[in-house]
Amino acid sequence: MYYSFFEIFTIGVGPSSSHTVGPMRAAKRYLENLISQNLLEKTNRIEAVLYGSLALTGIGHGTRKALIYGLMGLEAEAIDPSVPYVTAVARDKILHLGQQKAVSFDIDNDIIYEKDTFLPEHSNGMKFTAFDENGKILLSEIYFSVGGGTVVRQDEVGQRVARQPYKIPYDFSSCRELMNLAERKKCMIMDLVLENEFAIHGKQKFLDEVSKIHKVMQNSIDRGMSHTGELPGGLGMKRRAAEIYARLEENFRKNDYDPLLMIDWINLWGLAVAEENAAGGQIVTAPTMGSAGILPSVIRYYERFAAHKSPFDIERGLLAFFTTASAICSLYRSNASISGAEVGCQGEVGVACSMAAAGLAAAMGATNSQIENAAEIAMEHNLGLTCDPLNGLVQVPCIERNAMGAVKAVNSARLAMKGSGEHLVSLDSVIKTMFDTGIDMNNKYKETSLGGLAVNVANC
Repeated sequence: MYYSFFEIFTIGVGPSSSHTVGPMRAAKRYLENLISQNLLEKTNRIEAVLYGSLALTGIGHGTRKALIYGLMGLEAEAIDPSVPYVTAVARDKILHLGQQKAVSFDIDNDIIYEKDTFLPEHSNGMKFTAFDENGKILLSEIYFSVGGGTVVRQDEVGQRVARQPYKIPYDFSSCRELMNLAERKKCMIMDLVLENEFAIHGKQKFLDEVSKIHKVMQNSIDRGMSHTGELPGGLGMKRRAAEIYARLEENFRKNDYDPLLMIDWINLWGLAVAEENAAGGQIVTAPTMGSAGILPSVIRYYERFAAHKSPFDIERGLLAFFTTASAICSLYRSNASISGAEVGCQGEVGVACSMAAAGLAAAMGATNSQIENAAEIAMEHNLGLTCDPLNGLVQVPCIERNAMGAVKAVNSARLAMKGSGEHLVSLDSVIKTMFDTGIDMNNKYKETSLGGLAVNVANC
């Protein structure tokens, strides 16, 4: 099934698309169901239960505040993280449902963490229940956050997305189908995606929204390079991007040339966005919040260091980058997962790296075969990547992993473009391997903070 550009790139607040943006959207959707069924006025109390990975790392990933945002009816794309909504709820023990109905709400008692219970459908489960003044259940629904901010209700799980397939000219579910379509039409992957997106959204609306996504990405880099101080959460993790930026600027003024300077800049941009995400800033899922630094970093690399070698002007090159990356992510979402709680970090940083490599290759004028090769190389060398964040925070190893993923994406694109596009391993086979590996992976390595670095560093 084809996934639209705006199912992949969405604007929200950090630190986690599956633990923050997803639960916020699920809570808001549940609220809307309460309202549509005329149950809001009867509601006297709300209870939220988190299961599995959401319960284990929800506090560090901002799930608690996300639930409150959603139940207040706030939008992930427009939330102002500087407003102390959660502080007020904790202090007053009052929650304004949809900003219409005030109910008593105790954060410590009305959000329940079932850390030992993993629902069979997905490890990111949550249940919302509304009670009337006599304690009678009015409405109870279970939702799952399946990655990238996408949520499905329990009865929709088999569909993977709560919608019907799009009416588009070029539907594809595998890379082979995508390549065959492009070959028959004798066009780039970008051209197929553009026709699909124009059919769904209209040409001007789509182009305007892509420009908006690009602007938010680049703003997140700039904010990350300017902010200093300690990240929230209790690890005592200090922001590094601003200091690195200052040193790079100083070296430039001194004309201190380093042959690997370009890598320093790519690292800087990846760190800057990842730190902004960890601080709860405004970020674009690409395809998740935990991997949100990779694509912006590679895009800025393209604009600053590589665009002059591209056959396209900047605007066309960026469009090639974004649309190709979107097509590659659609393949992962159709055949695997982008959820760290389901397949580990290979589904987040690995997919982002694959998307960025393909996008960069496309922007540089690569053939479709070279683009597939770039995406395949990037994922092949992220296979088995675990998700084991310290203290359940999207900081260690997540922040540096974004920088490493960005560098790896650039290298993957360069490797692919040095060849003819011929490759032994297809992208489809790598995607299947990633998913199989994720399913076989022990749950303690899948966003639960029960294994790996999350345990060994804490015990050292």
